[in-house]
Amino acid sequence: MQPALSPYLRLMRLHQPTGIWLLLWPCWWSVALASHGWPSLKLLALFALGAVLMRSAGCIMNDIADREFDRQVERTRSRPLASGELSVRQAAALLTLLLAAAAAVALALGWVVVLWAALSLPLVVSYPFMKRISWWPQLFLGFTFNWGALMGWAAVRGTVGLPTILLYIGCIFWTLGYDTIYAHQDKLDDARAGVKSTALRLGNNTKRAVGCFYLLAVIFWAAAGLAAGSGLWLFIILLLAELQLGWQICAVDLDDPASCRRIFISNARLGWLLFAGFVAGSVF
Repeated sequence: MQPALSPYLRLMRLHQPTGIWLLLWPCWWSVALASHGWPSLKLLALFALGAVLMRSAGCIMNDIADREFDRQVERTRSRPLASGELSVRQAAALLTLLLAAAAAVALALGWVVVLWAALSLPLVVSYPFMKRISWWPQLFLGFTFNWGALMGWAAVRGTVGLPTILLYIGCIFWTLGYDTIYAHQDKLDDARAGVKSTALRLGNNTKRAVGCFYLLAVIFWAAAGLAAGSGLWLFIILLLAELQLGWQICAVDLDDPASCRRIFISNARLGWLLFAGFVAGSVF
């Protein structure tokens, strides 16, 4: 039975959980920022389930759209759709199930969250095509991947306020930074295939640009904390986060795919530090 399931699990990228964490963190940060005291475990659990479902669905949409490009890139040519292990019809059936389950999770979070989730769908559907028309698909990923920053606050407060908008903007810059580093893994294959990315657009200026993106992320996160009335612990932890982000820029070798992937993955661990900061800012 396991070999038959393997292509579906790989299609959903369940063996690569970093993307799930990166989708989840803005949701959890927002819930913590909006809470008066400890965040609701129920909300955290529902957003965790939603992140698994929507990240899996997003991977399938991306693979359906990019299957011809994926065949031309060394890192992606073994994906189930690019390799022919699964058909588009099979992928679409799984996608439908995942979206239905995600809709059920959104309903459990409330109708305000359902509305905000529905507003994100045009971004989710159009993102895979951005690399064909823009040198900045990583920026568009930031708009898409961090939508949970708005939904988390809405789940707690029933509306969207200034603190979570500032949090969302900070997360966009964070994603723009880490996904630019990630894109350097494929820059040679992307150039040959005609795929656009910030890695190709920024080239030798990548480290300076990513440094600016990360600095802006921390500034907007701090502004979100100030707007929400967070305690001192959040700002102390933000300083530690800035050090980790600076380390990423110093440590990454943009011409070494393994180094780019290792630094990219470190952002999932950074999420725990920031989550502790947002919780501490609400509790203390």
